[in-house]
Amino acid sequence: MNHTVQTVFSPVNSSQPPNYELLKEEQEVAVLGAPHNPAPPMSTVIHIRSETSVPDHVVWSLFNTLFMNPCCLGFIAFAYSVKSRDRKMVGDLTGAQAYASTAKCLNIWALILGILMTILLIVIPVLIYQAHR
Repeated sequence: MNHTVQTVFSPVNSSQPPNYELLKEEQEVAVLGAPHNPAPPMSTVIHIRSETSVPDHVVWSLFNTLFMNPCCLGFIAFAYSVKSRDRKMVGDLTGAQAYASTAKCLNIWALILGILMTILLIVIPVLIYQAHR
């Protein structure tokens, strides 16, 4: 019986760590020989869930709640943002995305209405002041 085991060593003074790539299964195959089982080898598939980023728009909602809150849209958007963050922490990415989409829509409307109200609150008094002058 001829048993050859091949190992790779790197020099001690090199910049790379030693390479110990000999796995237990490879060692068993090298010592015992190739398996004599005609069945195909079984494999295990591990699904690693990629961390998908679902924006919850909490900061934007908080800004709209504090500064531009027409018809309480900023506050409602903040509530949906918190619900989205809760769903994301539980692992329900579909629910988190639905709440985040609603929060985004509410934030857009709150921002547009807040800007329009700010412009009107500046333009209308200026026009009234010029008309009375």
